[in-house]
Amino acid sequence: MPDISQQIRYAGSENFVGVPVEGYNAARCYLREPAAQALQRVEQSLRREGFRLRVFDCYRPARAVRHFVRWAADLQDQRTKTRYYPNLDKTQLLGDYIAPVSGHSRGATLDLTLLDCRGADNRCLPLDMGTEFDFFDTLANTDSPRITQAQRDNRQRLLRAMTQQGFRNYPMEWWHYTLASEDPPLYDIPIE
Repeated sequence: MPDISQQIRYAGSENFVGVPVEGYNAARCYLREPAAQALQRVEQSLRREGFRLRVFDCYRPARAVRHFVRWAADLQDQRTKTRYYPNLDKTQLLGDYIAPVSGHSRGATLDLTLLDCRGADNRCLPLDMGTEFDFFDTLANTDSPRITQAQRDNRQRLLRAMTQQGFRNYPMEWWHYTLASEDPPLYDIPIE
């Protein structure tokens, strides 16, 4: 999908770490072939309805995961707290939100959102999902009772489209999906 919308946040500073993440030498989305083919089918089905996908993260080198863990352990670095974890102490991020091993490093997990392209000018705008990507809070739970009905409908549209092609959602993060397939090894190849 050469024209899929990408906003690979970890290649730049607009992310919860606040700096480019180790291993992201380019803003590219890589996936193992079965995951890429399934994602292509999701994108094609959504386009027929006037929607598109925007990916935030795909394959993640294992060194990036280690960077996240080091950042989480540095309790002095609070520069992104207001935007990404305003209601949590940083010590609470390790575990449910930041794990020492990530399925992203297997090449079949990705983070994404929906764009609405049904406007008269054909511009595609992000749908309101209730939180932004990588917001550490129960408000980001896929079925959070604290979101509006419109936000719930948007999350459910994404969930239906992804599950129809074999992806499963991580319930704590509305944006996080993994293709239910074999369990390949973890990779630590930088993104170039």
